[in-house]
Amino acid sequence: MSDKLQQAISGDRRVMARLLSQIENGDLLVSEVLPDNQSIEYNSWSTMAITGAPGVGKSVLVDALMNQWAGQGLRVALLAVDPSSPRTGGALLGDRVRMSSVDNPNINERVYVRSIATRSSSGSVPLIVEDMAAFLIACGWERILIETVGSGQAELRCAAVADRIVVVEGPARGDGVQAEKAGLLELADIVLVNKADLDGAERHAGELRESYALDGEDAPDVLLTSGLKGIGIEEAAVALLELPSSGRALRARMRERLLGQHERRLVLHPSYNEVLNGLCEGTFDIDEALKQLQGEENERAS
Repeated sequence: MSDKLQQAISGDRRVMARLLSQIENGDLLVSEVLPDNQSIEYNSWSTMAITGAPGVGKSVLVDALMNQWAGQGLRVALLAVDPSSPRTGGALLGDRVRMSSVDNPNINERVYVRSIATRSSSGSVPLIVEDMAAFLIACGWERILIETVGSGQAELRCAAVADRIVVVEGPARGDGVQAEKAGLLELADIVLVNKADLDGAERHAGELRESYALDGEDAPDVLLTSGLKGIGIEEAAVALLELPSSGRALRARMRERLLGQHERRLVLHPSYNEVLNGLCEGTFDIDEALKQLQGEENERAS
């Protein structure tokens, strides 16, 4: 495995992609790939979640930021999470369509984009993304962006896998309401009001600043951007690159991490599908299902 890791570190994207797939599918533990006592630290952050309601232009904004950073010589990877069908488990995985940076011959060697399906994860970001990000960092990618699916209240799960949280909003007030309902604005390290070329963007940014002012002095910055028109992108790229942690709502972040890891253990349990089939057939109820999964887990642990 060390040979394959070395190939991935040396720039072999096919080997890196295969290892990422094995990690994503649960066939390979990230601890089996990374060297013992692997420790990689950067001056600021290594993983950043880009989250917000659908339609605010997250993908185009992320692409503009990646163009900026890769143009400066940074190696930037994007893990774009796509929602899976709750019935079939399939996902479109079409984020690359919006990414011009991967096709730019001047920077594409410093850009990597991978789509990930949410699969059985109940949150917007499957917890395996954390392992995939750790692997990419070990392969020499300096900044890992995690673009979430934009599914409203489930977006809180992004807090479990990222060093920083960027909330993207649009000029329509409805976007702000969704973010407030999800609790995202309480966790944000910075807020970007995208589509700044449209009416209402300035007004909404002002409303957000006023709302934060009521909460105290630790309010995150609110910046105006337009990924499509290039408005405010350079300023946002500079601000995000050295973005400090606001330290806001640390308890909420740790709660999501704890709940996410518990969910992960249930979903990866060898009897998970068997128990799920039993629920569908009416063989037992939810309480019995949990007892069977957690009971078996406790027996193995003892």
